Amino acid sequence: MVAPSGERYWGRFGAAGLLAVDPGRGILLQQRAEQSHHGGTWALPGGARHAGESALDGAFREAAEEAGVPAGSVAPRLVSLLDLGFWSYTTVVGDVTTPFEPVIGDWESLALAWVPAEEVADRPLLPAFGRAWPRLRGLLEVRPVVVVDAANVIGSVPDGWWRDRAGAARRLLGRLADLAVRGVAAADLGLTEDRWFPEFVVVVEGAARTVADPGAGRVSVCRAPGSGDDEIVTQAARLVAAGRTVTVVTSDRGLTDRVVGAGAGVRKAGWLLGILDEAS
Repeated sequence: MVAPSGERYWGRFGAAGLLAVDPGRGILLQQRAEQSHHGGTWALPGGARHAGESALDGAFREAAEEAGVPAGSVAPRLVSLLDLGFWSYTTVVGDVTTPFEPVIGDWESLALAWVPAEEVADRPLLPAFGRAWPRLRGLLEVRPVVVVDAANVIGSVPDGWWRDRAGAARRLLGRLADLAVRGVAAADLGLTEDRWFPEFVVVVEGAARTVADPGAGRVSVCRAPGSGDDEIVTQAARLVAAGRTVTVVTSDRGLTDRVVGAGAGVRKAGWLLGILDEAS
Protein backbone atom coordinates (compact mmCIF):
# COMPACT_ATOMS: atom_id res chain seq x y z
CA MET A 1 0.00 0.00 0.00
CA VAL A 2 1.39 3.42 -1.00
CA ALA A 3 0.41 6.50 1.03
CA PRO A 4 -0.38 9.85 -0.64
CA SER A 5 3.07 10.96 0.54
CA GLY A 6 4.66 8.10 -1.36
CA GLU A 7 5.54 6.14 1.80
CA ARG A 8 4.89 2.41 1.51
CA TYR A 9 2.89 0.36 4.02
CA TRP A 10 2.77 -3.43 4.16
CA GLY A 11 -0.61 -5.02 3.50
CA ARG A 12 -3.33 -4.11 1.04
CA PHE A 13 -5.98 -4.83 3.69
CA GLY A 14 -4.04 -3.39 6.60
CA ALA A 15 -1.84 -5.20 9.08
CA ALA A 16 -2.05 -6.51 12.63
CA GLY A 17 0.30 -7.69 15.35
CA LEU A 18 0.12 -9.44 18.73
CA LEU A 19 1.50 -7.94 21.93
CA ALA A 20 1.58 -11.06 24.10
CA VAL A 21 2.06 -10.41 27.82
CA ASP A 22 3.42 -13.16 30.05
CA PRO A 23 3.18 -12.16 33.75
CA GLY A 24 6.49 -13.80 34.57
CA ARG A 25 8.56 -13.21 31.44
CA GLY A 26 7.36 -9.99 29.86
CA ILE A 27 6.57 -9.10 26.24
CA LEU A 28 7.15 -11.38 23.25
CA LEU A 29 9.31 -9.50 20.74
CA GLN A 30 10.53 -10.46 17.30
CA GLN A 31 13.84 -9.32 15.82
CA ARG A 32 13.19 -8.65 12.17
CA ALA A 33 15.29 -10.41 9.54
CA GLU A 34 18.01 -8.28 7.97
CA GLN A 35 16.42 -8.41 4.50
CA SER A 36 13.11 -7.03 5.79
CA HIS A 37 12.17 -3.36 6.21
CA HIS A 38 14.18 -1.95 9.15
CA GLY A 39 15.93 -5.29 9.45
CA GLY A 40 17.57 -6.04 12.77
CA THR A 41 15.10 -4.00 14.81
CA TRP A 42 12.70 -5.44 17.35
CA ALA A 43 8.90 -5.31 17.15
CA LEU A 44 5.80 -7.46 17.60
CA PRO A 45 5.04 -10.60 15.60
CA GLY A 46 2.59 -9.46 12.94
CA GLY A 47 2.00 -8.68 9.32
CA ALA A 48 -0.48 -8.13 6.53
CA ARG A 49 -4.12 -9.14 6.96
CA HIS A 50 -5.89 -11.28 4.39
CA ALA A 51 -8.96 -10.12 2.49
CA GLY A 52 -12.01 -10.39 4.76
CA GLU A 53 -9.89 -11.34 7.77
CA SER A 54 -10.58 -9.62 11.08
CA ALA A 55 -7.75 -7.81 12.78
CA LEU A 56 -8.00 -10.20 15.73
CA ASP A 57 -7.71 -13.27 13.51
CA GLY A 58 -4.92 -11.68 11.50
CA ALA A 59 -2.84 -10.88 14.59
CA PHE A 60 -3.12 -14.41 15.97
CA ARG A 61 -2.46 -16.03 12.59
CA GLU A 62 0.68 -13.96 12.04
CA ALA A 63 1.89 -14.67 15.58
CA ALA A 64 1.43 -18.40 14.98
CA GLU A 65 3.25 -18.29 11.65
CA GLU A 66 6.16 -16.10 12.75
CA ALA A 67 6.61 -17.03 16.41
CA GLY A 68 4.84 -20.37 16.89
CA VAL A 69 2.26 -18.92 19.28
CA PRO A 70 -0.09 -21.87 19.99
CA ALA A 71 -3.80 -21.42 19.37
CA GLY A 72 -5.66 -20.67 22.59
CA SER A 73 -2.54 -19.80 24.58
CA VAL A 74 -3.19 -16.05 24.60
CA ALA A 75 -6.47 -14.38 25.59
CA PRO A 76 -7.14 -10.97 24.03
CA ARG A 77 -7.34 -8.07 26.46
CA LEU A 78 -7.73 -5.10 24.12
CA VAL A 79 -7.57 -3.99 20.51
CA SER A 80 -5.74 -0.77 19.62
CA LEU A 81 -6.31 0.66 16.15
CA LEU A 82 -4.09 3.04 14.18
CA ASP A 83 -6.24 4.16 11.25
CA LEU A 84 -4.56 6.38 8.66
CA GLY A 85 -7.59 6.37 6.38
CA PHE A 86 -5.85 4.61 3.52
CA TRP A 87 -4.24 1.95 5.73
CA SER A 88 -4.57 0.66 9.29
CA TYR A 89 -2.52 -1.26 11.83
CA THR A 90 -4.18 -3.08 14.71
CA THR A 91 -2.33 -4.08 17.86
CA VAL A 92 -3.97 -6.90 19.82
CA VAL A 93 -2.80 -6.95 23.43
CA GLY A 94 -3.27 -10.39 24.94
CA ASP A 95 -2.51 -12.20 28.18
CA VAL A 96 -0.68 -15.53 28.08
CA THR A 97 -2.94 -18.11 29.71
CA THR A 98 -0.85 -21.17 28.80
CA PRO A 99 2.93 -20.57 28.89
CA PHE A 100 4.84 -21.49 25.73
CA GLU A 101 8.25 -21.09 24.14
CA PRO A 102 8.23 -19.11 20.88
CA VAL A 103 9.61 -20.81 17.77
CA ILE A 104 10.83 -19.11 14.59
CA GLY A 105 8.46 -20.17 11.83
CA ASP A 106 9.58 -18.26 8.74
CA TRP A 107 12.30 -16.08 7.25
CA GLU A 108 10.89 -12.86 8.74
CA SER A 109 12.21 -13.61 12.24
CA LEU A 110 15.89 -13.33 13.10
CA ALA A 111 15.24 -13.97 16.80
CA LEU A 112 12.43 -14.16 19.34
CA ALA A 113 12.60 -13.24 23.00
CA TRP A 114 10.54 -12.57 26.10
CA VAL A 115 11.56 -9.09 27.24
CA PRO A 116 10.56 -7.46 30.55
CA ALA A 117 8.37 -4.42 29.88
CA GLU A 118 10.85 -2.10 31.54
CA GLU A 119 13.60 -3.28 29.15
CA VAL A 120 11.71 -3.09 25.85
CA ALA A 121 12.75 0.50 25.14
CA ASP A 122 16.43 -0.45 25.62
CA ARG A 123 16.40 -2.44 22.37
CA PRO A 124 16.61 -1.00 18.86
CA LEU A 125 12.91 -0.92 18.03
CA LEU A 126 11.13 -0.74 14.71
CA PRO A 127 10.45 3.03 14.47
CA ALA A 128 6.65 2.68 14.34
CA PHE A 129 6.66 0.32 17.32
CA GLY A 130 9.04 2.61 19.19
CA ARG A 131 6.60 5.50 18.78
CA ALA A 132 3.66 3.38 19.93
CA TRP A 133 5.38 1.61 22.83
CA PRO A 134 4.98 4.32 25.55
CA ARG A 135 1.22 4.36 25.00
CA LEU A 136 0.96 0.57 24.78
CA ARG A 137 2.99 0.11 27.94
CA GLY A 138 0.59 2.37 29.82
CA LEU A 139 -2.31 0.23 28.67
CA LEU A 140 -0.72 -2.85 30.24
CA GLU A 141 -1.69 -1.46 33.65
CA VAL A 142 -5.39 -1.41 32.72
CA ARG A 143 -7.27 -4.64 33.44
CA PRO A 144 -11.03 -4.09 33.35
CA VAL A 145 -13.58 -6.25 35.10
CA VAL A 146 -17.38 -5.93 35.11
CA VAL A 147 -19.24 -7.02 38.25
CA VAL A 148 -22.86 -7.80 37.36
CA ASP A 149 -25.75 -7.51 39.82
CA ALA A 150 -27.57 -10.45 38.23
CA ALA A 151 -30.79 -10.03 40.23
CA ASN A 152 -31.07 -6.38 39.23
CA VAL A 153 -30.30 -6.97 35.55
CA ILE A 154 -32.67 -9.94 35.28
CA GLY A 155 -35.38 -8.12 37.22
CA SER A 156 -35.32 -5.13 34.89
CA VAL A 157 -37.00 -7.13 32.10
CA PRO A 158 -40.56 -8.45 32.78
CA ASP A 159 -40.15 -11.71 30.90
CA GLY A 160 -41.37 -14.09 33.58
CA TRP A 161 -37.97 -14.49 35.24
CA TRP A 162 -39.65 -14.88 38.67
CA ARG A 163 -40.98 -18.32 37.66
CA ASP A 164 -37.45 -19.68 37.14
CA ARG A 165 -34.74 -17.52 38.66
CA ALA A 166 -31.97 -20.04 38.00
CA GLY A 167 -33.04 -20.37 34.37
CA ALA A 168 -33.04 -16.59 33.94
CA ALA A 169 -29.55 -16.43 35.45
CA ARG A 170 -28.38 -19.19 33.12
CA ARG A 171 -29.63 -17.27 30.07
CA LEU A 172 -27.84 -14.12 31.24
CA LEU A 173 -24.60 -16.07 31.72
CA GLY A 174 -24.86 -17.48 28.21
CA ARG A 175 -25.28 -14.03 26.71
CA LEU A 176 -22.34 -12.71 28.75
CA ALA A 177 -20.15 -15.59 27.57
CA ASP A 178 -20.85 -14.59 23.96
CA LEU A 179 -20.13 -10.93 24.78
CA ALA A 180 -16.84 -11.86 26.45
CA VAL A 181 -15.67 -13.39 23.18
CA ARG A 182 -16.75 -10.40 21.08
CA GLY A 183 -15.52 -7.73 23.46
CA VAL A 184 -16.93 -4.35 24.45
CA ALA A 185 -16.36 -1.02 22.71
CA ALA A 186 -13.84 1.04 24.66
CA ALA A 187 -16.19 4.02 24.85
CA ASP A 188 -18.83 1.89 26.57
CA LEU A 189 -16.35 1.20 29.37
CA GLY A 190 -15.03 4.75 29.52
CA LEU A 191 -11.64 3.56 28.27
CA THR A 192 -9.40 4.53 25.38
CA GLU A 193 -8.50 2.50 22.27
CA ASP A 194 -10.97 0.48 20.19
CA ARG A 195 -12.26 -2.62 22.01
CA TRP A 196 -11.65 -4.36 25.32
CA PHE A 197 -12.29 -7.90 26.52
CA PRO A 198 -13.12 -7.48 30.22
CA GLU A 199 -13.72 -10.24 32.71
CA PHE A 200 -17.27 -10.59 34.03
CA VAL A 201 -18.03 -11.52 37.64
CA VAL A 202 -21.73 -12.32 37.93
CA VAL A 203 -23.10 -12.18 41.48
CA VAL A 204 -26.16 -14.37 42.04
CA GLU A 205 -28.29 -14.80 45.14
CA GLY A 206 -31.27 -16.74 46.44
CA ALA A 207 -32.73 -19.35 44.09
CA ALA A 208 -30.35 -18.29 41.32
CA ARG A 209 -27.38 -19.64 43.30
CA THR A 210 -28.00 -23.10 41.86
CA VAL A 211 -27.00 -21.94 38.37
CA ALA A 212 -24.01 -23.78 36.94
CA ASP A 213 -20.77 -22.00 36.09
CA PRO A 214 -20.76 -21.26 32.34
CA GLY A 215 -17.24 -22.63 31.93
CA ALA A 216 -16.20 -19.54 29.94
CA GLY A 217 -12.75 -18.23 30.79
CA ARG A 218 -13.79 -14.59 31.20
CA VAL A 219 -17.14 -15.16 32.90
CA SER A 220 -17.34 -16.43 36.47
CA VAL A 221 -20.18 -16.88 38.95
CA CYS A 222 -20.03 -15.53 42.49
CA ARG A 223 -22.70 -17.05 44.74
CA ALA A 224 -23.64 -14.64 47.51
CA PRO A 225 -23.92 -16.50 50.83
CA GLY A 226 -26.39 -13.89 52.06
CA SER A 227 -27.17 -10.43 50.75
CA GLY A 228 -26.35 -10.02 47.09
CA ASP A 229 -25.67 -6.31 47.59
CA ASP A 230 -23.15 -7.00 50.35
CA GLU A 231 -21.35 -9.52 48.16
CA ILE A 232 -21.20 -7.09 45.23
CA VAL A 233 -19.61 -4.44 47.46
CA THR A 234 -17.14 -7.04 48.76
CA GLN A 235 -16.18 -8.13 45.26
CA ALA A 236 -15.86 -4.56 43.99
CA ALA A 237 -13.63 -3.54 46.91
CA ARG A 238 -11.46 -6.66 46.49
CA LEU A 239 -10.93 -6.05 42.79
CA VAL A 240 -10.22 -2.34 43.22
CA ALA A 241 -7.63 -3.20 45.87
CA ALA A 242 -6.03 -5.59 43.36
CA GLY A 243 -5.55 -2.72 40.92
CA ARG A 244 -8.37 -3.63 38.57
CA THR A 245 -10.56 -1.14 36.70
CA VAL A 246 -13.98 -2.10 38.07
CA THR A 247 -17.43 -1.38 36.63
CA VAL A 248 -20.47 -2.54 38.58
CA VAL A 249 -23.71 -3.04 36.64
CA THR A 250 -26.73 -2.19 38.75
CA SER A 251 -29.66 0.25 38.76
CA ASP A 252 -30.02 0.08 42.54
CA ARG A 253 -29.36 3.57 43.92
CA GLY A 254 -28.32 2.45 47.38
CA LEU A 255 -25.91 -0.12 45.99
CA THR A 256 -24.56 2.44 43.53
CA ASP A 257 -23.52 4.72 46.38
CA ARG A 258 -21.81 1.85 48.19
CA VAL A 259 -19.75 0.60 45.23
CA VAL A 260 -18.75 4.13 44.21
CA GLY A 261 -17.50 4.53 47.75
CA ALA A 262 -15.43 1.38 47.22
CA GLY A 263 -13.78 2.96 44.17
CA ALA A 264 -15.75 1.31 41.36
CA GLY A 265 -17.57 2.86 38.44
CA VAL A 266 -21.23 2.11 37.77
CA ARG A 267 -23.40 1.43 34.73
CA LYS A 268 -27.16 0.81 34.88
CA ALA A 269 -28.77 -2.48 33.92
CA GLY A 270 -30.09 -0.97 30.69
CA TRP A 271 -26.53 -0.22 29.62
CA LEU A 272 -25.57 -3.89 29.75
CA LEU A 273 -28.81 -5.08 28.18
CA GLY A 274 -28.31 -2.64 25.31
CA ILE A 275 -24.83 -3.96 24.64
CA LEU A 276 -26.07 -7.55 24.80
CA ASP A 277 -28.86 -6.76 22.35
CA GLU A 278 -26.39 -5.14 19.92
CA ALA A 279 -24.14 -8.19 20.10
CA SER A 280 -26.94 -10.70 19.47
